[in-house]
Amino acid sequence: MNIGRGLKSRAARLLCAAAIGLAWGSASLAQQSAPLPGNDPIADPAELDPSAPLDPLPDLGVDWPDVTTPDQGEAAAPVASNAQTKVEDSIGERRYTFTVEGLAGIGDSEELLASFRKQSALEAGRKKPGNVAQISRRSQGDADLLAEILRSQGYYDAMVDPRIEGSGDALRVVLAAEAGEQYHFTSVELPGLDAAGPEDAPKLRAAFAIKPGDPVIAQEVITGGAELKRKLGEEGFAGAIIGDQDIVINHQTRLATLVLPVDPGPVAQFGAITVSGTPPFSARHVGLIARFKAGDQYRRSRIDDLRRALIATGLVSNATVSTVPVDGGKIVDVLVKLEPAPSHTIAGELGYGTGQGVRVEGSWTDRNFFNPEGALTVRGVLGTSEQLAAVQLRRSNFLQRDQTLNLQLLASHQKFDAYEAKTAKIGGNIERQSNFIWHKKWTWNVGAEVLATDERGAFNTSGIKDTRTFLIAALPSGIGYDGSDSLLDPTRGFRLSGWLSPEISAHGAQFTYARAQFDTSAYRPVSDRVVVAGRVRLGTIIGAGVYDIAPSRRFYSGGGGSVRGYGYQRLGPKDVDGDPTGGRGLAEFSLEARIRLQRFGGNFGIVPFIDAGSLSTATLPRIKDLRYAVGLGLRYYSSFGPIRIDVGVPLNREKGDGPVAVSVSLGQAF
Repeated sequence: MNIGRGLKSRAARLLCAAAIGLAWGSASLAQQSAPLPGNDPIADPAELDPSAPLDPLPDLGVDWPDVTTPDQGEAAAPVASNAQTKVEDSIGERRYTFTVEGLAGIGDSEELLASFRKQSALEAGRKKPGNVAQISRRSQGDADLLAEILRSQGYYDAMVDPRIEGSGDALRVVLAAEAGEQYHFTSVELPGLDAAGPEDAPKLRAAFAIKPGDPVIAQEVITGGAELKRKLGEEGFAGAIIGDQDIVINHQTRLATLVLPVDPGPVAQFGAITVSGTPPFSARHVGLIARFKAGDQYRRSRIDDLRRALIATGLVSNATVSTVPVDGGKIVDVLVKLEPAPSHTIAGELGYGTGQGVRVEGSWTDRNFFNPEGALTVRGVLGTSEQLAAVQLRRSNFLQRDQTLNLQLLASHQKFDAYEAKTAKIGGNIERQSNFIWHKKWTWNVGAEVLATDERGAFNTSGIKDTRTFLIAALPSGIGYDGSDSLLDPTRGFRLSGWLSPEISAHGAQFTYARAQFDTSAYRPVSDRVVVAGRVRLGTIIGAGVYDIAPSRRFYSGGGGSVRGYGYQRLGPKDVDGDPTGGRGLAEFSLEARIRLQRFGGNFGIVPFIDAGSLSTATLPRIKDLRYAVGLGLRYYSSFGPIRIDVGVPLNREKGDGPVAVSVSLGQAF
């Protein structure tokens, strides 16, 4: 350590003080061993000169950071030449920037640099000032980190030299990397794999993607081993054992060898299923949920799928699915242990729409009212325009996996501008569902319902309201295809769906008719933050006149899930009081841009939109009668889906239409 260049820190000053004390003590001891004349044991002060220069201190082996600053465009020079300035510079807090040099010739350097910055101490403290010693420690730690990352990419000779340069009142940290030559595998061996047989061994070897000539990249070796294990399980080798990998590096040739022993064992088949724990699912019901049967070739993914499916019932908090080899590993029995989840659920929903008013819905569910998976739900709705009480029985995984049986009894009262209806209904259906865990492409439903309804509305061309009672039987069914990437917030893909409901209506005389509707929507991202979405809806009723059909069974248009900008059911034909009468021919179109805002962590967004719709009393809509609306929506992207507020403005208003319409709901408009 060169004291003449100035002390670097308070620690250095303390070391200097200690050295001075040692030097003084040494001088005193020397004088005691040679007393002065007169037998005076005290040394003569004239022999000691406290201002004399000290001998150099022993080198501690630690170099101080070379803090330099540009001098009028010339090469970097020392910040100061005197000790006092050096001490102040090391103690005072200073800001810094940092850069990494020497990675330009490395493949995937951007990915490597991104991985480094996620773990970097310099990056984490970039906005926090520090003294030179602190910044030096960060830079040295980051140099070691970067060298380790380079070695993980096969650059075993990598060296990273950190340096600190002055730049005005701030510092510039440079990590100068010399990656060296990337090491490669000269041989890759999987001894024992040939025991899998001539048909399976090549497929398994291909799963372990590392081959001679590939660079020695640690993560790819780990990934290859995991993929080989997965492939063994998928090809039926339930008891396969993968040994410890042995990698030998030759630093002279910059080559490596890899040996990974494999014992595939026999190809296994699924055996019996045994169930323990609660809820008390039988082995037969678990077998219904499982995507395998006894005698099927073993596949590891089927075990993982069964575990997830049991959790998805909502009745299981934890499912342990293990295998037990039988008959020398040729058969594997499946042991299922279940731990129960709370079986009761309370849920609620709050919404608002212009013309529809406030709507509050609540429900209570016993998810295992009758075993297995028989749920009882009691549901109620209180709103300014609707009141409802309903009881539903729901049997999940009915007869086969992902098939649900629903039975429902309800009584409701609806009072809108279009009609007032007091209804009692009983019905049921069987449906194939899509959910968040298994987002299915195809879904369908088939059902039947009978309802008695007392309704007040328009029943003739004069538009004068009357009250009639209807007894209706219907056989609704539907089919859907979902090619989008999300149930609640799709960003790409498309959807198609349609439903048909043949109905028999009895009011005075008996007559039949059919209602049908077709929906399609598409989603396309145009940037990381913007998704363009569009929707088309077409509907028709054939076999009866519009005024013969109960008002609640007609088509209506307008509202938050329809043509925003118009009140609920307000678009279309009106009666003498200016209230909607409903129609038979429906067409709706929507186009919107879903824009996520970068501020607030991307949790908010805006949605400009344009909607259009036409409703006719004829069987086909009149496109020339389209009504338009534009507006702006606000989205909050919560963990369970987007919450939306849409404000629309009708462009071609008619008498009775408000200047704006507002809707609040969960999920996107379509």
